Amino acid sequence: MKEKESRIDEEEITTLRQHARHIRELILLMIVRAGSGHPASALGLADIVTALYYKIMCYNPEDPEDPDRDLFVLSNGHVCPVIYATMAELKMIPAPELLTLRKLGSRLQGHPERLLLPGIETTSGPLGEGLSQAAGMAYSLKYLDKDNQRHVYCLVGDGELDEGENWEAAAFAAKYGLDNLTVIVDYNRIQLSGKTKDIMPMAHLTGLWRNFGWNVYQLLDGNNMREVVDVLGQASQPVTEESHDFKPGAPNVVIAHTTPGYGVSFMENDYHWHGKAPTIAQAKAGIKELEAMHV
Repeated sequence: MKEKESRIDEEEITTLRQHARHIRELILLMIVRAGSGHPASALGLADIVTALYYKIMCYNPEDPEDPDRDLFVLSNGHVCPVIYATMAELKMIPAPELLTLRKLGSRLQGHPERLLLPGIETTSGPLGEGLSQAAGMAYSLKYLDKDNQRHVYCLVGDGELDEGENWEAAAFAAKYGLDNLTVIVDYNRIQLSGKTKDIMPMAHLTGLWRNFGWNVYQLLDGNNMREVVDVLGQASQPVTEESHDFKPGAPNVVIAHTTPGYGVSFMENDYHWHGKAPTIAQAKAGIKELEAMHV
């Protein structure tokens, strides 16, 4: 089992950036072959997912059922190409299988299914359910297996927070002091049919989460690997001293400001790419940009 380690040097940061860049290339290849999918959020999340699996979580890709592993819950399941590509990068699944995304009979469906793939903790689908599942896992680990040190991570989309079930789960987690739970909000400001500020404004997320009793961390650049590792590392550690902004025994949330479509200039910050596949020519152009990206 890989132990959590907070220290990281520039060489390791560069290696993580290289993984994230290759994961982005795989995302484009998968979605263009499928002819459908959600490229913008998947590209924007590559740095966060890379950091989680390679650095932050206690996780062994060679033994995804390790009973001591940290748990990762993907609530916004439509971004699963970033998970599938990461699994291929970690050699948990064969890379050629990525080209079966969304095909009939494939293990790689448009939302991940727990029983089909190693390392998938929950089956996702309707948005808004993942935080409830993650809170239940964290409660079970904290109160039914008190000797463990396992942590639960849950990724949610900012548009997904329109669903009221999230806030029921947030209240539950705060009531029971689930400090072994860290939620990461992909605050990319877009959703399927437009910008989140126009559909359901969530401009005051920090105050909202704090009012629900959570410790709130700001990840101001979710595509800066150094900042990603630093902030996620902080949010993974228990708060030991109470301050104005943080209190011991509270669950943690990271507001991660990401750029949708990151690394592909014509996709960046354009909500039309939330759920649209690129053409072959567009995918080739995007991969060319990614290959030229400085890491």
